[in-house]
Amino acid sequence: MASPPPAHTSTVAQASTVAIVGSGLIGRAWAAIFARAGWTVRLSDPHAPTLEAAPRLVRDELLSLARHGLAEEPEQAAARVSAAPSLAAALDGANFVQENGPETIEAKLAIFAELDRLAAPDAILSSSTSAIVPSRFTEGLAGRARCLVSHPVNPPHLVPIVELCGAPWTAPETMERARAVFEAIGQVPITVRREVDGFILNRLQGALLAEAFRLVGEGYVSAQDLDHTIKNGLGLRWSFMGPFETVELNAPGGFADYCTRYTGFYKRLAAQSAGPEAYESPNIDKVMAAWPHPGDRERIDRLTAWRNERLAALAAHKKAQRGDG
Repeated sequence: MASPPPAHTSTVAQASTVAIVGSGLIGRAWAAIFARAGWTVRLSDPHAPTLEAAPRLVRDELLSLARHGLAEEPEQAAARVSAAPSLAAALDGANFVQENGPETIEAKLAIFAELDRLAAPDAILSSSTSAIVPSRFTEGLAGRARCLVSHPVNPPHLVPIVELCGAPWTAPETMERARAVFEAIGQVPITVRREVDGFILNRLQGALLAEAFRLVGEGYVSAQDLDHTIKNGLGLRWSFMGPFETVELNAPGGFADYCTRYTGFYKRLAAQSAGPEAYESPNIDKVMAAWPHPGDRERIDRLTAWRNERLAALAAHKKAQRGDG
């Protein structure tokens, strides 16, 4: 298995200054991660109430992490976080920029044009976008070689994977520096070797979701039992093993033996895989009808807090074990 990620500490080698551009949910999580690792964090957001509230909310998150043993000296870490009066002020002296703006091409083009104009020439410009490949919003920039996507998983301060994806013109040095930064702050970066829609995680998640929508919509299983299959089945192994590590242990002769024994079965399944119609009427209407819970904000907020507590407990367990890859 891969080596475990570094322990979360209040300082790391070469800690410096990061500009968090966009201080909503994802931006605040990034701020907590960098501050926890000893970096100076400057927050920016065009929406004044969001920016004003952000330092307090980051402090709350750091205190919550500390309760689970996932952050040291949370008050000192929170003191390293400040709201900048302007984007230029946030970028001044920043070595690394993590952008968390709206998920549209138009917004990314506008934001990255400003970042490239205002940031120091050697600062890395990184986007949290979950669906837009970097070539679509960096091609026309003078500093395009220093731009990449660093796609996190929500919530990033509790789920450490970060997908690093460069455009064809992103410098190898940029990718190497970004990977070193994320490793140093306690995240687990992976490198997407060339651009692909959805990157890696969303493509894997999308394959499972399409089959889940099909199986429920076509009446093979209830929505609740489908969820049980993951959280009390596949998800238990997947919380500390990848799919290739899993199949290696599912045949007495290891990986090659598994491929010999079972790929015929999986080829038949692949030939019958769910298509776009899984997300179209009438199938999607049947799936929504099968889900018994209304989408009210109070329930969503309550379950989000519960999820975060469970993820924090799992992260603390994995940190204590130090054997997860």
